[in-house]
Amino acid sequence: MSFFEKYLSVFVLISMIIGVLIGQYFEAVPAFLERMTLTEANISLPIAVLIWFMIFPSMLKVDFTSIKNVGKSPKGLYLTWIVNWLIKPFTMFLISGFFFLVIYQNIMDEAIAAKYMAGAVILGAAPCTAMVFVWSQLTKGNAAYTLVQVATNNLILLALFVPIVGFLLYLIPDVAGTMPSIPWATLFFSVVVFVAVPLVAASLTRSWFIRRKGLEYLNNKVIPKFAKITVIGLILTLVLIFSLQSDLILNNPLHIVLISIPLVIQTFFIFTIAYLAAKRLKLTHDIASPAAMIGASNFFELAVAVAIAISPVVALATTVGLLVEVPVMLMLVKIANKTRHAFQKASA
Repeated sequence: MSFFEKYLSVFVLISMIIGVLIGQYFEAVPAFLERMTLTEANISLPIAVLIWFMIFPSMLKVDFTSIKNVGKSPKGLYLTWIVNWLIKPFTMFLISGFFFLVIYQNIMDEAIAAKYMAGAVILGAAPCTAMVFVWSQLTKGNAAYTLVQVATNNLILLALFVPIVGFLLYLIPDVAGTMPSIPWATLFFSVVVFVAVPLVAASLTRSWFIRRKGLEYLNNKVIPKFAKITVIGLILTLVLIFSLQSDLILNNPLHIVLISIPLVIQTFFIFTIAYLAAKRLKLTHDIASPAAMIGASNFFELAVAVAIAISPVVALATTVGLLVEVPVMLMLVKIANKTRHAFQKASA
């Protein structure tokens, strides 16, 4: 685990502070971001470019030729697909709705609460693609199998993300009349630009380097260099997003804590469901652990891209998800490692 990944939450906090200061003392920056918007999809062009730089390196790690091995030990894949696409988005809707619309109804403005719920829903419909490789490594997961899980989930995401998010956003009650209509253009645009395009570009880049330099050169030389781009893109993206949300954060600092509660509960809930199901299916620990980690963590790059296009308030919920993800996932890594003995051992 790299220094940046280990202390990701700290970097997010620092980005929040810098972003809020920019929003308060350099008002021209958020004003510029609001002007530089792709009209059709309502996405800030500078933020879109930065997010693309965040997503492309993670896609570069995925070998889609590994999908040919889907037929080998399919139970772990079935578990991942079911948890990620038939359970996780809908439990996030229920858990976040319970907190934002019921528990918080007397301490949070209902219009803001509904937008926070929208951000949580978007986050819940985007299973992890990049950080899961880290969680898999920390739990001694089967690297090849994790690769297949991530590759297939990326392809499923292309088909299911838009209809699931659109459906769940439609169900959020707009009691204050301030929720925007379902941003279908934004959803489709985000999936194409932030998933399909970098997915194809990364696949072509990966094939080119393997043919010219070999797989070892790609993994040891190229991908680490692209990882630095990811770090820069993430930090700058968060700074810009928080600059747009500076007034909201300063006026409602408690909201950061309130948003984190349902997100943390959802993370533990999904991990528990997937992990216990893997035990029931008699999967080996090196397959069970990554299967649970993929559902528990999130594709925050995509979630942020979609959320910021809808509203800075919606985006705040997704960025809080990023804030709490690393410490929570490290706790789950410890749980997985301590319970390894309860699972079957992988064959030598």
